[in-house]
Amino acid sequence: MADSGARAWGKPWGEPWRWLMAPSPADLGFAVRTSAAAILSLLIAMWMELDSPQWAPLSVWVVATASRGESLSKARWRLVGTAVGCCAGVALIAAFPQETGLFFVGLALWMGLCCGCATFFDGYRSYGLLVTSFTSAIVATGAISQPDHVFDVAMARGTYIVLGIACEAGMAALFLPGVRAAARARLPGRLRGLADRVASGVAASSAGRPDVEAESGLLADLVAVNARVEFDVLEMGAGQGRSADHARAALAYLLAVLARARSGVRGAALDRDLGAARRHIQAIAAPRVRDPFRFGSHSPRQAIEALHNGLRAALGIIGAWLVWEVTAWPAGPAFVSFVALVYGLLATREVPALASAGFYRGAMWCAAVAGLYVALVIPAVTSPECLVLLLVVPMIAGGLAARTPRLVNHAFAFNLFFPVLLGPSNLGRYDEVSFLNGALAFLAAVLFARLTFGLVLPFRADNHLRRTAAWVERRLRALARGNDRSSVPQWLAANADSMVRAVRTCRDVPRDEMLRYMGRHLDAMALGMWVIELRDAARSDGLPAGVRLRLRVFLRAWIRQGAQARDVARQVLRHVQRHPDVRPDVLMALRGLTEQ
Repeated sequence: MADSGARAWGKPWGEPWRWLMAPSPADLGFAVRTSAAAILSLLIAMWMELDSPQWAPLSVWVVATASRGESLSKARWRLVGTAVGCCAGVALIAAFPQETGLFFVGLALWMGLCCGCATFFDGYRSYGLLVTSFTSAIVATGAISQPDHVFDVAMARGTYIVLGIACEAGMAALFLPGVRAAARARLPGRLRGLADRVASGVAASSAGRPDVEAESGLLADLVAVNARVEFDVLEMGAGQGRSADHARAALAYLLAVLARARSGVRGAALDRDLGAARRHIQAIAAPRVRDPFRFGSHSPRQAIEALHNGLRAALGIIGAWLVWEVTAWPAGPAFVSFVALVYGLLATREVPALASAGFYRGAMWCAAVAGLYVALVIPAVTSPECLVLLLVVPMIAGGLAARTPRLVNHAFAFNLFFPVLLGPSNLGRYDEVSFLNGALAFLAAVLFARLTFGLVLPFRADNHLRRTAAWVERRLRALARGNDRSSVPQWLAANADSMVRAVRTCRDVPRDEMLRYMGRHLDAMALGMWVIELRDAARSDGLPAGVRLRLRVFLRAWIRQGAQARDVARQVLRHVQRHPDVRPDVLMALRGLTEQ
């Protein structure tokens, strides 16, 4: 009885701290590896007698991920963004050396442009633009008091970032042996598993309407694997031919299987697409030399989201400058730099307002732990080596939290800014007054960003779903235009990504409403596939002229009426199915449209 009571009482208390008390070997390895890289970068920066060595471990935590390929991609785009951002920061100072108002307006517009454009890119390409935005802000605001030294500031910031990336890459190479061989087996294995799941799901579905939730789960897995293709191929190393293109093509064929099955297609058509997917998977396992295969794909983003991100960032920088201007706060430049950095880190999160809440809690923990170190630990330290040994415990704890889904945003703030708030230096000790000024500027910046994310053009799930549905309707009609070049794989991949993002970001929407939305989106994916096939058939010379003419009539009706033009499709089907020279794929597309 006592044991059961202890277990009952122990579960609520122990479960939330399992990530710290009983981490998995993979989580512990990530935390130790990244902490070692951060400490090494700090030691090297202090050995080089750089003026702000705390920025080196920040760069380590920014680029550190559990996947080696993901770290490589992130580091590459961070280097590109840093180089462009340093140049932009120098240009802003040079353009407005004595005009504070024009300088901050120019900085706000530049950051708004970067954050808005980042919305249109996938993966860490968008991150590169965000790095450009906040690096230019950090360089420019760091040189406000001494504009003549802006080039020195830019070079110093670039040095810290390169040092941090190099240390993270070195530690990853030591701690992750055999990554290349594992990646070469993992990607085709993951794709084969998805192909088997799709085949099983299609075989198990009834002849009527498929299960929406089951389909959406498969789509989410397909989109997740597609997002990781770039990282897996980077881990695989050189000599892999066109593995990334083959992987995306295989995923596109699996999407086509799901779309055809939703329209009631069975048999040879599904087997053909499944066979094509498996051939592309085999091409990854046995890459060809000078493989000419190419597969282009693009993940769409709505222009209104880009506009919101850009305006929010621009208004945030203007607001931060006005706070500094009105209060004449001595820590104003640091406050503006922190605001720019937080905006850049959170701007392209799917729901920045939700991410900023966890980020703020992590910032509070960061300030509290850093305050204890500044007040009690650092005064007793006599050498950099002693300092870094004392930093191991909080850094490893932060690394473990970064591997816990519910604490990701908390850990993000803690890991990045803990060394920044400590401010280690070879030239003197960081006194309590300086720490309090820096911590206040940091916490005020995080709180300011959180408020603006929640108040300035806030995210609303219902508006997002309406915009997505309107975008799908516009694109669905545009597919029938003569100048449209969208292929079936591109259409399916874009819509799958759009639907999965909408479901992931609109978790507060009632379940019934979300299921209706997913059902409409899945129907639209299938309709678009049939429209594209009929459009391509109307352009080909392999059909009789009369059939092509009737297909063009349907396509014009589709442009005007959208899905309501299916009555025209029925009339076309009744005519062409009596024609002996009509290809089976045209009849299948017409039946798919009329029976959808």
